[in-house]
Amino acid sequence: MDIKYVDVILPNFNKEKYLKEAIESVINQSYKYWKLYIIDDCSDDNSINILNNYKNYKNIIIKKLSKNKGPSFCRNLGLRISSAEYVAFIDSDDYWTQNKLSSQISFMIKNNYKFTFTDYTPFLELINEKKFLKSTNINNKFNLEKFTLNSSINTTTMILSRLIIKDLKFKKIKKLEDYLFKCEILKKGFTAHKLNANSAYYRILKTSRSSDRIKNIYYLWQINKKYLNYNFFNNLYSVCMISINSIRKYGFK
Repeated sequence: MDIKYVDVILPNFNKEKYLKEAIESVINQSYKYWKLYIIDDCSDDNSINILNNYKNYKNIIIKKLSKNKGPSFCRNLGLRISSAEYVAFIDSDDYWTQNKLSSQISFMIKNNYKFTFTDYTPFLELINEKKFLKSTNINNKFNLEKFTLNSSINTTTMILSRLIIKDLKFKKIKKLEDYLFKCEILKKGFTAHKLNANSAYYRILKTSRSSDRIKNIYYLWQINKKYLNYNFFNNLYSVCMISINSIRKYGFK
């Protein structure tokens, strides 16, 4: 396989408990042709001390913001300062399996895919232990129409060719900016293809922005209406189906 470099973008805000696990899961990849861009969003916990342990790694670039800017700004900054042919994302409270990059990059090269994702295992963070839920069994591919009925592409499992990103940015919105980002790529006519593997562990936190279902429904409705121009009935169908599929994956968390 030809050597293909991957830029990994990791935004962080006050995830001191989980940050090391996320970083180490990138460092321990069997695939070694990567650079990790960590954008710390002005954390006020112990994140900075944790990040200082990695400041001498040649393939880890750490940017510490002096003001909290939000996840969209962090990911956009990572996209702007990186340059590799492929881009992967990982959230600071998730982590990868060891062969995630090697298997997924090989899959993309072999099939000339520009947008790929995988299944993943959700888990709950309990006192001194992890409770793993059933691994996902996501559809093999998504176009825009299918994705807006089942938004199951987890950002932490996603790898994109930079060719399809171009000048696309994460919008500065209150929630679900990653949903909109994926919609805008699919809106261009690209298809997302699944590597039939489980490449990541997705931590469900009560304090996470994605854990508030009612607010998610509201913002999902607004995004579909404003950016996708969905009429009332298409929007209602989208919101209902995404909510049902979310419950199937995570239960009533």
